[in-house]
Amino acid sequence: MFIVLEGLDGAGKSTQIKKLRDMFAEQGIPSEYIHFPRFDAPYFGDMIARFLRGEFGSVDQVDPYIVAMLYAEDRRDAATLIRGWMEQGKVVIADRYVYSNIGYQCAKVESASKREELKQWIFSLEYDYFKIPRPDVSLFLDVPFAFTERKLLAEVRVGDDREYLNGRKDIHEQSMDLQRKVRQVYLDAAQVDENMHIVDCSTAEGEMASPEIIFQRVRERVKPYLK
Repeated sequence: MFIVLEGLDGAGKSTQIKKLRDMFAEQGIPSEYIHFPRFDAPYFGDMIARFLRGEFGSVDQVDPYIVAMLYAEDRRDAATLIRGWMEQGKVVIADRYVYSNIGYQCAKVESASKREELKQWIFSLEYDYFKIPRPDVSLFLDVPFAFTERKLLAEVRVGDDREYLNGRKDIHEQSMDLQRKVRQVYLDAAQVDENMHIVDCSTAEGEMASPEIIFQRVRERVKPYLK
């Protein structure tokens, strides 16, 4: 089984992935985890890190097709690893996958027809041309946008997963307008893709739900795909 968790930057994907892996471990089911982009991967990981640090220009200055190709190449390099895990009977859980490429690149395109054209190009490139594994289910953690703003603008994010920035700021995380548009791309995708599900991460009052409540919702979405 291949599960993908998607979400805006700072949405809590890592927390939910740990809970999923703990759940599978309790059931005696082996699992593996992979995070995209793989900044420690040769060639493409380094190029993606340089892009996110702004070394090639601002968000609006770099052609989204070129950026999409970098992310796609990173996944192509990881495809053999993912297939190997699946052939061993392991559950594979990915933090970001093809829909992150679609979300963040299509959000930079104003024209609806051009966005759809880019979306289909990315799908074709990654799944048809590169033939990377297709996930069984993709979940988008839809957090209250006010939480995203606080997380990205007010809080100082630290940790080993921030080393790619070399002390700089991530150009994707700095644009709240981009983040809003990315969210809409995901929501629109869930309307047409039966394997893309929205996980509401808010309370009835519109605040961020607890990790435990969010995991209950994640688990319910995953359950139908368990064999």
